Order: sequence, then structure tokens, then C-alpha cells
Amino acid sequence: MKKISCLPANLAVVAGLVSLIGLTACTGNTPNPPSQPNAAQTPAATTEPAKETKATPTETAQAPLKELTIAFATRRDTTDLQTKVDKVSAILSKEMGIPVKGIIADETASVEALKANRANVAFVSGRAALKAELLSGAKMYLAEVRDDYSGGKTYNSIFVVPVDSPLKPLADATQTLEQLRGKSMAFTSRSSGSGFIFPVSELVGLKFVDGPDRLDQFFGKVTYGDGYSSALQALLREQADVAVVSEYALLPPWITEEEGKKLRVLHPVPNVPAHGISIDDSVPADQREKLINAFLKLNEPENKELFRSLYNSTEIVKVDHEQHLATMRTAIERAGLKP
Repeated sequence: MKKISCLPANLAVVAGLVSLIGLTACTGNTPNPPSQPNAAQTPAATTEPAKETKATPTETAQAPLKELTIAFATRRDTTDLQTKVDKVSAILSKEMGIPVKGIIADETASVEALKANRANVAFVSGRAALKAELLSGAKMYLAEVRDDYSGGKTYNSIFVVPVDSPLKPLADATQTLEQLRGKSMAFTSRSSGSGFIFPVSELVGLKFVDGPDRLDQFFGKVTYGDGYSSALQALLREQADVAVVSEYALLPPWITEEEGKKLRVLHPVPNVPAHGISIDDSVPADQREKLINAFLKLNEPENKELFRSLYNSTEIVKVDHEQHLATMRTAIERAGLKP
């Protein structure tokens, strides 16, 4: 190692004496003995270097948004959706004091819109809400309540069979579902909460299958539809022995009343979280609270029929994101799926 001399040659003797008493004229070349720290250097040695700090979201003031865009999900049981969305948006705009634009999109597009900041709010299912949380930091603050939800703001996933099927509800879930071994199964779709995630979670929990890609180890045949109607039609046309759908899918417009009389529930899986309203973390806290209260205005008598015509919801209620979606999160994990 090359030694750097900071003193003139004719002061070499002095430099040697200085080094003997533990002092240095060149910073960093000769450290102080650990047992005798230099008094002048002690504060610097004991003071920790300043750490770079980053303000948390609650410490960082967010500029209020000048407009809001809300993505409303498409649903088979809603007609003339854009007209109704425009009316709801007008109510929300009046309450918020800023323009509110309502767009219609399927759930995948809604989540992508949140991620890309093309939307600030989305009306989505439980699984889509968890995906939105993962991709954009959005959380569900409100959920719908419907008459055809057996749990109010939760509903059942149901295994359905023809009325004259030899498959019967037995003493417990294990005995009932054991009857499905080797049978043909029609799932709603691989993305459906009630039509795939919850029933697969039930089958994994009872150790009939190892995961969503091993269903053929239990069923004789597995098919996937593009919605509740297609899964139920497979059953009605004798193309499947059993189907899984949401409990409300046994009613029009998913199937006719006459078709509904030809089917019955074999086994319910409860606590599927109701669809609700997720708000992106780009919306400042004060505007978020104002928006939540604006949505709650839809429960008032003058707006109730409009809100019901939107998604057949009787009420909208506040929910805690984690609590409301806990059963969906558990079902996804147990089924071996991703949000």
C-alpha cells in the first residue's frame, strides 16, 4: 500500500514523534487507539449518519382530484346499463362537487383501468377486488346487499343437479360430495368465485383433489362455461351431472322459471363475499370519505329504485376490506390459485 506523506521532508523527525503519540496530520492514515479516542473526534464517532426518510402516504398531502372515473361492471341481469350508470354518476357528481364519469367494463378491464389510472373507482367482485389491491393499492369500502343473497352481503356457491338426479344431500359435506367421484362437472368459468374458486376450495379442503389443475383425479369429465347460464344449460341438456354457480343464478335472467324447476341444490358453500366498490389509493382520504357518503345517498328513498335497477341491489353498506374479503382470500389460497 502506498503511503502518502503530508509533511515536508525536513520535518520527518517531528512527524515520527507525532505518530508515536497517536495523532495524525493526514486524516484516515493512522486510526486512534480504540481505548483512547480523540476527544475532538468523539461526537462524530458516536453520532449515527443521517438516514434518508420517505414520507408515508398519510404524511404526504395528496392534491384533490378534479374529476373521478368509475368503472361499472357488466352483468347479464342488467339492461340499458349505460343510461342507469349516467344517472348514478350525476347523483355522485352533485354530491362530490366535481365531474364524475361512469364507464362500463368487464372486471378484467376494470382492474386494468385502476392500475393504469384510467379509473379511480370500480364496482367489482371479491376476487377482482383482491387483484385490484395487488396491482393498484385499491381497497373495497362498500358492498351491495341483495334479496337473493342468503347472507345479505354474502351469498352461497351451490352444487346443482337435475331434480331427478340420484345424487342426494347426505349427512355431511364429505359424504354428499363423495357421490361426485367419476361424474361430469360443469364449472361456470375458471375466474368465477362462486362458480369455481369456492367449490374447488371445498373439494381441496375435503381432500378430494390436490388443486385446480388436478380435478380429473376426481371427476370423470370437467368442462368450463362462459357464465352461469352456460354451466346450467350443460346440466339441463344432460351434458353434465352437476354444475356449480351462484345461488341467484337459478332465477331469471340466467335461466327461465321453467328451467329452474328442473334443478335443485345438492350442496351449498356459504360466505362468498358480495360485489362492492373498490376505491384506488390515488383518491385522497378526504375525497374518499366524501365519495363513500355520496354512494350511501343511493340508499335514500328517492334513489333506491335507480340503484336497484342497476344491479338488483337493495342496499349498499360500508365494509372493512380485510374482513369482507377474508373468505375469498382463504378460498383462493386453499384452492391453490392466485388472486
